[in-house]
Amino acid sequence: QVQLVESGGGLVQPGGSLRLSCAASGGSTFRINTMGWYRQAPGKERDLVAAITSGGNTNYADSVKGRFTISRDNAKNTVNLQMNSLKPEDTAVYYCNANAATGLAYRTYWGQGTQVTVSS
Repeated sequence: QVQLVESGGGLVQPGGSLRLSCAASGGSTFRINTMGWYRQAPGKERDLVAAITSGGNTNYADSVKGRFTISRDNAKNTVNLQMNSLKPEDTAVYYCNANAATGLAYRTYWGQGTQVTVSS
């Protein structure tokens, strides 16, 4: 079973920065393809924020381009999200996501979520 553990959420003022981290674990045979971050605000659907492949290709939601940066350490099975110039509309629960396999089949795994609140 693959586990994703997130850290780094919190309260920040508009214009501030936060860094989210996610560590994946799953035993000696697990492999990870794409990793990413999603977010869900109250009353809204869970949406993609940013994703990164094992080869380093990235994809960002239009609303965060130029402000957020996703990075990954394949050796440590970690993914980070550096969030700068935060806005109140970035307030949401942020979820780490991984497409991973412990056997033959890949499936999607989710972290428990970490709250990010942008408010003065």
